[in-house]
Amino acid sequence: MSALLSPERALELSLQAGTVFSPTAPVDERSLFAGRNEQVRKLIDAINQKGQHAILFGERGVGKTSLANVLASFLSGGATVLSPRVNCDTMDSFSSVWHKVFAEIDMVHSVKASGFAPGTQDKALDLLGGSDDVSPDDVRRALTVLSRNSLPILILDEFDRLRQDIKRGFADTIKTLSDHAVRATVLLVGVADSVDQLIVEHQSVERALVQVRMPRMSVDEIKQIINTGVDRLEMTIEPDALERISLFSQGLPHYAHLLGLHTVRTALDDEACSHVKASTVDTATKKALQDAQQSVTSACHKATLSTRKDSLFSDVLLSCALAPQDSLGWFAAQDVRQPLREITGKQYDIPSFAQHLNEFTEAKRGPILQKTGARKRYRFRFINPLVQPFVIMQGFAAGKLKENLLLRLQKHAAKQSERMLPF
Repeated sequence: MSALLSPERALELSLQAGTVFSPTAPVDERSLFAGRNEQVRKLIDAINQKGQHAILFGERGVGKTSLANVLASFLSGGATVLSPRVNCDTMDSFSSVWHKVFAEIDMVHSVKASGFAPGTQDKALDLLGGSDDVSPDDVRRALTVLSRNSLPILILDEFDRLRQDIKRGFADTIKTLSDHAVRATVLLVGVADSVDQLIVEHQSVERALVQVRMPRMSVDEIKQIINTGVDRLEMTIEPDALERISLFSQGLPHYAHLLGLHTVRTALDDEACSHVKASTVDTATKKALQDAQQSVTSACHKATLSTRKDSLFSDVLLSCALAPQDSLGWFAAQDVRQPLREITGKQYDIPSFAQHLNEFTEAKRGPILQKTGARKRYRFRFINPLVQPFVIMQGFAAGKLKENLLLRLQKHAAKQSERMLPF
């Protein structure tokens, strides 16, 4: 039931909403973290076993960094947890990454543990020996010291950005840490379809590396994000509104937070009401489009730009976003046909839009899609996963997705356990 608020209270909650829903930054508070029970369990199991390390991989925008941020909070026991997280980049070397990691850790040595004077503070970086040329054995020795009085969990985010030759050093490091049963865990986090793209050497390292794939969130997990935020703000939300947000988010927590933020603020700012209705989500969706990442907005504009009013580029791109996908986001041309017919009301066949798909994979229109496979058996997917929900939201705002079509999409989405696949 709607609950009107005073202007002062509505403003207070509207400001607080920005700390509850965070579309521009990973979640760093466990109470706001939702779902991912299976992935959390696998990672905690790896941390609790000597010689085990882990790799967390998946599409961009599925919440890998958020999970890495809150992982330590799931550990029980009295050990002091050291969980520095650093971002790798294309200019990094093996040594520079480890300098980043150890520079993040301040430690206090005791006389028993290391022979330092009681209470003396030092940088963990010194344990690497001051060398600019760090070796896997240097890392092992440093972590052996650190693990005497703490539980190191070393998180290397955006690991996929490193050059392949640099990644080999990390495979060597994981192997030597595992062989010596050092009580420390290296967690690699990266965008990849498979572990092979992140670790290219040492088949023997596979036994020491727990492989944790991060899929898109299920419908229930997206709803949990929204419900957690709404409850924190002491607000309520209609089931239809929750379904609409879940549908538009397409399993990506970024859009759940973006839509959640704009939806509660629309209710508070425009209606001074603590209850969120489905119509509130419709208004908020248009606001969220204006607040989407500029790179996403520009990519869609470039892909669909045409001087012809009867151009199909916009409709074909929307149909791509609505096409059924496999677990890695790939779809075929035939999967685009039915959505395109429903959007346009015309019986288009593949030859009518095959050229549009090809152009979406070329520089003149982005590219916005990537292509794999052989001729007549090509498969496509969005290069940036964040584009797909944006295109669907944009199609809704433009009136191309009618209410009956949305209802069909919602029913289909409710049947998905791992991914939200519209058709």
